[in-house]
Amino acid sequence: MLEGGFGLEHLVLREASPPDVGPEQLLLRMAVASLNYRDLLMVRGEYDKKLKLPFVPVSDGVGWVEQCGANVEDFQVGERVCPVVANGWYSNLPERNTLRQTRGGPLDGVLQDYMLINSTDCVRPPALLSDVQAATLPCAALTAFSALFRHGALKPGQFVLTLGTGGVSIFALQFAKALGAKVIVTSHSNEKLERARALGADFVVNYREIPAWGRHIRGLAGGEGVDHVIEVGGPNTLNESLQAVRPGGQISLIGVLGGSLGDVNLLPILMRDVRLQGVFIGPRSSFVEMNHFIEQHQILPIVDKLFELTEIRAAFEHLATGNQFGKVCVRLSDAHTAS
Repeated sequence: MLEGGFGLEHLVLREASPPDVGPEQLLLRMAVASLNYRDLLMVRGEYDKKLKLPFVPVSDGVGWVEQCGANVEDFQVGERVCPVVANGWYSNLPERNTLRQTRGGPLDGVLQDYMLINSTDCVRPPALLSDVQAATLPCAALTAFSALFRHGALKPGQFVLTLGTGGVSIFALQFAKALGAKVIVTSHSNEKLERARALGADFVVNYREIPAWGRHIRGLAGGEGVDHVIEVGGPNTLNESLQAVRPGGQISLIGVLGGSLGDVNLLPILMRDVRLQGVFIGPRSSFVEMNHFIEQHQILPIVDKLFELTEIRAAFEHLATGNQFGKVCVRLSDAHTAS
């Protein structure tokens, strides 16, 4: 947990007894956690400076049901489940209070051996996935799925631009290719670009070699531009994304890896009817829909590296470098977990 202040140096291991289970709850033995950039910002105190400490971080994970409350009918002991990130968001649009009930901040997250959760806030992951792979689904995968399908109504043959090779971007690549879309991937690393090409990317662009990559990508997409942009950089990359997107296209604003402040030219949004869509994960119903899609297309999440719980600081430090390809995971229990 995080106690005594913000920063990786304040992450400590603490022992606690398993909590009592309420009638509508499940007691989970957590197996694997998956790190997101949001989790790093939480630990650093850069996401919510008013976050109450001590605090258990990390939004994404998978666990096994150890005990069911007396009124629970949908799950059984021994089943594997993923906690949803936004408690109480089951379908449709989120309510303001829902946005305040997110796991990994302000609510305690999954970085714990035993975890209590309402049974209605759990989803069974696809059986074809290992625990490590399943742990990547609740935030990164669902965010990419929401951007492309819930908001973007992606169709076969359309062009998708993904920025970088982090968790959300790689999931977007895999989902888009499964549907039959064309995908362009950017990175500063030619090695990562070749890995993206091996996953099906139709075009790859090194943004250090081509600083004006927006116009270049517009040409790769036939001159009009791409239909969808998975925008994870924020203001530092948004202007180039606006150069890359077609008139009437959509930019899904998902991350702010480059910071939250910067100069953005709003005229292309207005003059070319571009939709700038904020994406906040997704409801439980979309999680279930995504799992069916993963099973149908046999999609296996890409895991960059698996750390042990005792290496949690090193795991966050690795995430902070931005050098990962796919997801960074942490093993919490070896009772069920296979790497």
